Amino acid sequence: MTLMLSVCEVGSDVDGSWAEPFVVQLDAEGTYQCSLTGLIFEVTGAVKITYSLLSWSKYANLVEKPWIVGGPLFDVRCDSAAALTSIQFPHSLCLGDHGAGMAFKVLHIKGEGAAIEPSADYSASHVKWLVSSLSPVGPLIQSQEPVQYHGAVILYKVVDEHPSLSFRVYVATNNDSFIKDISRAVKHSNKKFVKIDKPPVCQKLLQKGKRYRLVCEPEAEITPEEIEFVDGSLLKLKSYIEVYLEKPDDFTLSLVELESDATVWKAKLRESDWIHYDQNKNEQKRSAVSVKKRKPAISILEEEELCSKKQKTGNNGDGIEPKLTDQQLMVIAKLFGRQWREIAIECLQMEMKDIEQIQATEEEVNIQKFLVLSKWRDREQSNGTAEALYRSLHEKAPYEILQALQGFSS
Repeated sequence: MTLMLSVCEVGSDVDGSWAEPFVVQLDAEGTYQCSLTGLIFEVTGAVKITYSLLSWSKYANLVEKPWIVGGPLFDVRCDSAAALTSIQFPHSLCLGDHGAGMAFKVLHIKGEGAAIEPSADYSASHVKWLVSSLSPVGPLIQSQEPVQYHGAVILYKVVDEHPSLSFRVYVATNNDSFIKDISRAVKHSNKKFVKIDKPPVCQKLLQKGKRYRLVCEPEAEITPEEIEFVDGSLLKLKSYIEVYLEKPDDFTLSLVELESDATVWKAKLRESDWIHYDQNKNEQKRSAVSVKKRKPAISILEEEELCSKKQKTGNNGDGIEPKLTDQQLMVIAKLFGRQWREIAIECLQMEMKDIEQIQATEEEVNIQKFLVLSKWRDREQSNGTAEALYRSLHEKAPYEILQALQGFSS
């Protein structure tokens, strides 16, 4: 049985980034997952754990080739170190069919130096490390083939008195340390910015060395016009694309892979996305950090069921979880990658003829995915819930989808 055991609140900055450190009190032996950071702790008894995100750039000289950054860097502390036996770190890589050609380890920073320590296991979303001592630790990877990343596009708008529009567009790996560095860089800029809340996750994987172009409709001044993607986790200065529009009209941004001309990410921006900034800029948001107890597992390569059993306060009055809404299904649809048809057939028991019929009547790929998910929900009737969809997808779906479904369940 998986239970929600502990909830603590932390503040967040104006741009939505997390305030730190995170503090959680675990009351019993078990395996627990943090809903915000993705960290998974295995403990043998009651402990208080404090943890925070760190920047890889501060320790860039400690990461030596052929090793590269695999995910966020964390500083974890515990009031009873012996009780914390293992930590599973989220990674930002797509293993696909290349897992056998990859080696996972962790960089364990100790004082001025560091040691590369073995990982105990790895899965499509995490790297497991057996705790030797507590100090900053993060996952590393060595690969024989080009590495593909789950990517994110982060948007900020310049806040000034000019009627024109100016934006910074950051193309990053979906790595919390990288994204926190971006937030910090924007905060310490000599200009004022507001973060634009758009779905950040790329629909297509990013690959080191491939070139990408940001396209604006209607046309805008974009500098640089093209970029070569690299994981900038170790770089102190984070590169970005500047977008300038003379007239403050609605517009659409698309990130396109030059080699295939495929759209990697797309968003429609409207004046309403930033017009209320002046009213809200001084408000401090509150975010709930939930830590869930997980079922024990022989190996994290065997995907575990993460959906939590609902507390009464999180359900309808009759204790029944509501069905997924159209808006929630669209969020999930946009997170599916190129293998969405295979996943729909294998995990959701959809028939190819139904998918082909939908594709014949609808050109937009995200709408096709949405209609397939809607068909699943209608078939499941009252069981068309986030938890039920999680159970169906947990062996095949990308980590971002499972994370989103967890959020809907909570």
